[in-house]
Amino acid sequence: MSRLALEKNQIWLYLAGIIAGLLFGKPATAISGYLELMLWPTLALLLYSTFTQVSLTRLPEAFRDLRFLAAVLTGNFVVVPLIVWLLLLLLPDDPALRLGVLLVLLVPCTDWFITFTQLGRGDVKRAISATPINLLVQFALLPAYLWFFMDMDVQTNLQIDPWMLAMAFSGLILLPLIIAYVTERWAEADANRQINIEKIGFLPVPLLTIVLFLIAATQVNIILDALPVLIKVAPVFVIYLLLVALAARLLGYLFALPTSGGRTLAFSLGTRNSFVVLPLALALPSGWETTVIVIVCQTLVELFGMIFYLWWIPEKLFRSA
Repeated sequence: MSRLALEKNQIWLYLAGIIAGLLFGKPATAISGYLELMLWPTLALLLYSTFTQVSLTRLPEAFRDLRFLAAVLTGNFVVVPLIVWLLLLLLPDDPALRLGVLLVLLVPCTDWFITFTQLGRGDVKRAISATPINLLVQFALLPAYLWFFMDMDVQTNLQIDPWMLAMAFSGLILLPLIIAYVTERWAEADANRQINIEKIGFLPVPLLTIVLFLIAATQVNIILDALPVLIKVAPVFVIYLLLVALAARLLGYLFALPTSGGRTLAFSLGTRNSFVVLPLALALPSGWETTVIVIVCQTLVELFGMIFYLWWIPEKLFRSA
């Protein structure tokens, strides 16, 4: 199976992973501790394989098309937070649920965004060049966004273990990011090594399937208990996908983007970096498990939404002249 075919069918693999995890986890509670231990290295490997596809060494290329870059940054880090702020008004007063929504919607995707841009007839070169910028800016701004959007009472009561959070960020995000950058530099030194980057590109889909299986198996009771909450939050994610696509249409007009650039912008605003914020959610203290489940829920809603996007964006919202 080609990588493109694998990514086109990824949603069914993820659904299978979650269902298998729920079925396996219910009777296998005795080994849930071992499964949870497997989750962390699998997640680290997932992030490493994802970061190697971000083209971190091509960061200077992002500044060649300043108009597109300005549109992407404005959309992801000004317009999207405003939309998220409005969507919070539709959510129940559940701090764990609201935190999950904030974590997952405030960070633009750095992986399958490029795949869906290609499938949706966007500009893949623009997508690749903007991705490292999106990654770095989201790391810089996410703490400020969370501080701004979360109630002071929640911030006070959310007793996060600083050591646990530091370990999650450094071990599962920063270290894979650094190793991915070194891997890319190593591959660029010899054209024959580039095939290794391409081989690594096959890993994110099966690894995310395993991660979802492990989360479902270790959190099966929490997932089942959270189903009424997920029914309430899923429509919010659908509304988000509709609003950001319309925002991309407006931004495309304001920044005078070509049709392919507008499509790329729409996929950038629509796709979110769910598995990059997963380590942060998993590092939260007991009682905040719903945050993880909300992030998984958003991933599935988004992937079904991308099936709709692949028709709506190129055929209706950004039609070729």
